[in-house]
Amino acid sequence: MNPENTALLLIGFQNDYFARDGILNNVIEESASAKNTVDNTVKLIQNLAKTPVLIISTPVFFTPDYKELIDPVGILAMVKQAGAFQAGGKGSQTIEQLQPFHGKILEIPGKRGLNAFANTNLHDVLQQKNIKHLVLAGAVTSVCIDSTGRSAYEQGYRVSILNDCTSARTRFEQDFYFENVFSLYAQTLTSVELLERLEPIAV
Repeated sequence: MNPENTALLLIGFQNDYFARDGILNNVIEESASAKNTVDNTVKLIQNLAKTPVLIISTPVFFTPDYKELIDPVGILAMVKQAGAFQAGGKGSQTIEQLQPFHGKILEIPGKRGLNAFANTNLHDVLQQKNIKHLVLAGAVTSVCIDSTGRSAYEQGYRVSILNDCTSARTRFEQDFYFENVFSLYAQTLTSVELLERLEPIAV
């Protein structure tokens, strides 16, 4: 795996999901993987920071009246009802564990829904950087990770999804997507396996 054309895409690593007092923390804490997801991702970034691998985050923000959401359903309706991810609020901020890497992570704004490519210039940035292989980490496995992964595949990227750096709503959901869904368009692996495939540069 060539680190020169590989990017790690961080999705949803914001307080409303991963902070203990986050408005939607209970959405992913049931899977019992949220803490490990953060710890594993931090360790991965520490290793990738030594390499040419591009690290990108696509945080989601909404105005207080959620005018960006028109007749939302499902998880977006839940976001609006709970008042989550409001621009400028604590809940929309990047989790503190990733703050030390602020200078290494390229933040791409504009995400307003499930797919990190929609309403952002993510594709343009990846093309400018000659990225061929996109690696996904974050939340929620069955929603934003799956939606973004499918879009990336359809746009011609090789897609990898990290089992130990993603969080679902339940353990069953996490296992189901990795065992039955992601293999249809992506390779699945752990952060350790990713680093091994990037050797000798990454470790």
